[in-house]
Amino acid sequence: MRIARRYLWCGFAALAVGGLLAMLIRFQWAYPGRPVPLWGKALTPAGYQSVFTLHGLTMIFFAVTPLLIGAMGTLLVPSMVGAGRLAFPRLASVAWWLFLLSELTAFASCFVELGAPGNGWTMYPPLSTKVESPGPGQTVMLVAMLLWVVSSVMTAVNLLTTLIRGRANGLGWMRLPLTAWGLFLTSLLTALFLPVLGVAAGLLFADRELGTSYFAARTGNPLLYQHLFWIFGHPEVYILILPVWGVVGDFVAFFSRKPAFWYRGTVYAMCAITAMSGLVYAHHMFVAGIGPMLGRSFMILTLLISLPGEVMFLNWLLTLWRGSIRLDSPMLFALGTMIVFGIGGLSGLYLGAIATDIPLHDTMFVVGHFHLTMAAATFLGTFGAIYFWFPKLYGRQLNETLAKVHFWLTAPLLLLVFGGQLLAGYMGQPRRLFDPYVYEFLHRVKVVNHGTTMFAFVLGAAQLVFVWNLIATLRRPATAVDNPWRVGTLEWTTRAVPGGEAAPALVVRRGPHELSNPEVLAATGRDYIGQAE
Repeated sequence: MRIARRYLWCGFAALAVGGLLAMLIRFQWAYPGRPVPLWGKALTPAGYQSVFTLHGLTMIFFAVTPLLIGAMGTLLVPSMVGAGRLAFPRLASVAWWLFLLSELTAFASCFVELGAPGNGWTMYPPLSTKVESPGPGQTVMLVAMLLWVVSSVMTAVNLLTTLIRGRANGLGWMRLPLTAWGLFLTSLLTALFLPVLGVAAGLLFADRELGTSYFAARTGNPLLYQHLFWIFGHPEVYILILPVWGVVGDFVAFFSRKPAFWYRGTVYAMCAITAMSGLVYAHHMFVAGIGPMLGRSFMILTLLISLPGEVMFLNWLLTLWRGSIRLDSPMLFALGTMIVFGIGGLSGLYLGAIATDIPLHDTMFVVGHFHLTMAAATFLGTFGAIYFWFPKLYGRQLNETLAKVHFWLTAPLLLLVFGGQLLAGYMGQPRRLFDPYVYEFLHRVKVVNHGTTMFAFVLGAAQLVFVWNLIATLRRPATAVDNPWRVGTLEWTTRAVPGGEAAPALVVRRGPHELSNPEVLAATGRDYIGQAE
């Protein structure tokens, strides 16, 4: 419980830093060369490169990961399987300290000579080699990445062991909540693919500090780094979104008051995506010079992976069909996640096909797609999960009215901001330009960038509603009821704030979505029944 809270606050801190960096990027695109308000100085080209590099690294590694996998995974996995605590509590503690050290090390790269790295979150050589990035900032960031990899793999092993060995009697795999399935598959991908990032970071560190030449063009191969990075990088997309898919699948059932449509089909779809996630990575490298036959193979696999995603999406829609829908805040965020993910997924089809990916590659279209699927959908699902399970963390329920205001301010603005990026990319704007308007053909994009920048500023300000809700709720006494959402999954069969003690002996008799059963309603007067009742 304490570790879950620590991950939560680390994630919030990184989210605030990453959000402020995003505002700097948006300001630069709208008003290049102008002094930044409240700072009084204009961004330099080198400073801009460091800003967008830190923004990507902070959001992916230090904001989304601790909120979804660190906080929610550590909290939910033991309680959802009836284990009471993680399989290895001490390992969880070590993993958190390593994560904190990695986050602090990453931010420390800003304060060394020549500043933070400025070659993008992918850190491609030769830009990340000693020649192009001579300062120690890049090396410090590589150390942070290695620490992050070790911490994440430790957490993944802990969650996997708890899910496999710690389940209560009668809790078969097909009785797990979809959220638990998402966390299981995410942990599996983490354990398999994050070591590949560790290898890439370790070899790049050796090139910079030990005199090796794995990625030097003269004696090594820079493309080797791209292969290693994207073998990790594309599964990382699913590492972050799989728990959100599980959350959405559970929420549409809980708040439609009906069992999830074709529960097994959703599980099989998530498993199929997990199995294919490592086989589609090279669509990021269509312009890097891979062979035509290899490119076609990866194109086919990339398009095929969308099929189980469509099955999962249709199952969500059919769960909603004729349900007794309750638009509580977690449900609103789940519906928002569905819409944003659907739009982002459709935009991804153009990037999976070679003919359309080549002209769109490294444009703002890629940035818009990436942010819709990996940022907007992930954060909407994360906020929904926080609103839903906050009573388990702190024994207090966040204000529902403020939560709905937060949603209605956030979801439409996310679509406007990242939809604007899709439009800017379609109009031809390359990504990462310090001043797009030095090119005459990009003058027409200025109005789009001005609009999306204004929307981004309002979006950032809208998050203060969540901050106010959080602070006001934590200042109140603990008053949450044990089961405020009236669902039957195992985590709601214990008191509002678990104390970490061993769980009572449980025998699971049914699945997670036993809702609106007439026999249960007649016998208990409730439209739900617990898994262990």
